[in-house]
Order: sequence, then C-alpha cells, then structure tokens
Amino acid sequence: MNVVITGGNRGIGLALAKQYKAQGANVYATCRNSCDELNSSGVNIVSGVDVSDANSLAEKLAPLREINIDILINNAGVLGRESIDDWDPNTIDYQFRVNALGPLLVTQTLLPAMAENSKVALITSRMGSMADNGSGGYYGYRMSKAALNAAGVSMANDLKPKGIAVGIFHPGFVQTEMVNGAGDIDADTCASRLVERIGELNVENAGRFIHSNGEILPW
Repeated sequence: MNVVITGGNRGIGLALAKQYKAQGANVYATCRNSCDELNSSGVNIVSGVDVSDANSLAEKLAPLREINIDILINNAGVLGRESIDDWDPNTIDYQFRVNALGPLLVTQTLLPAMAENSKVALITSRMGSMADNGSGGYYGYRMSKAALNAAGVSMANDLKPKGIAVGIFHPGFVQTEMVNGAGDIDADTCASRLVERIGELNVENAGRFIHSNGEILPW
C-alpha cells in the first residue's frame, strides 16, 4: 500500500507517517523542510513541497505521479488567530492558500496516480462548521476550513464515479506545535483514530464531515 501525506514533518502528519510505516505501508511524506524525527522514521521524504505554491507543485510532486497512490492524506495546514479588531488580510489569504486551495491542488496534481478504490483524506477542522461556531474569531482558519469542507464535498461527488472515496476528517483538539501543545489528545492517539476512519472510508460514505472519534459533525 502506498500512502502519501502532506505536512509530514511534524504533529499529526508525522504521527500518521510513522503509524502507516509501522503497518508496513510505503509512506511518502511531503514537507517544506524535513526534521530529524522524520529523517529517522524510514519513510520516503519529498521535501521542498509548499502546497500554497501552485507554480511549483507539479514539479515538486512529479516523483509521486510515478507510483500507484492508495491513500492521499491532505494534512498540511496553518492556523492564524485573527479577531474582529485585529486581523491582517495577508494572513487570511495565506490560510486560504494552504488550508483550502492547497489540498485541491495536490489532489488534482496526483489524481493521475490514483485509481479505483484509492482514497483521499482531507484533514479539516470543526472550526469550519457553521453550526458548531459558538465563540467567533479565528477568521482565516474558520473561513479556510469551511472552504476546504465545501471542496471536499465537491471532490467526493466528482470522484465517486471513478471509485475514489474522499473523506473529510476533524482530528480533534490535538496537542501539536500549531496550538502550542494545548489539546485533549496526543498526536499518536489522533493518528490511530484517523487511520481507523480512513480504513472505514469508501465511496458510499464519502463526503461526510467526521470527527476522528467517529462522530458525524454538523456543517
């Protein structure tokens, strides 16, 4: 089994890479810059990949178009902390390019390497939910993850005839560098849950917004 993971150099992406590797999969972790833990993990590393740079993606991901991808996990993401009184349109734009447009571009680029029964996993956030937003703020992150959710539903519909399933997954509040170590679960626990959810994914249940614990989330 060939598994491709974006943002594989830290946090959830690194934990996913290590768990799939431990299961015997051929793991390809993409990242802008690698790290010692990823370097020693035994996975295949594709560095220099910036999912927000549409002009370089085709070239950087070209080696991955030569393999048969069974699972593509769009995990790379960034988090800003804008409020109604303190925000920067440039940081919001960057979050859109990484969190929403990036997964779409990566999937489009690697689609020729995917066949029937392949899977695409989008690591999103319940912060992109309208019904779940009771606290406001985080404008760029919320907006970009809501856009990713919309893209995920479209991709699920478009790729279903090809036999490719697309899942939209909220990892939980995970103890990662992105949130300065705060969180309810550690990255390894989150990765185990996501591996299970991705294992359950098929074209019949594709396009749903699902918590890593299996709960179906509101849009």
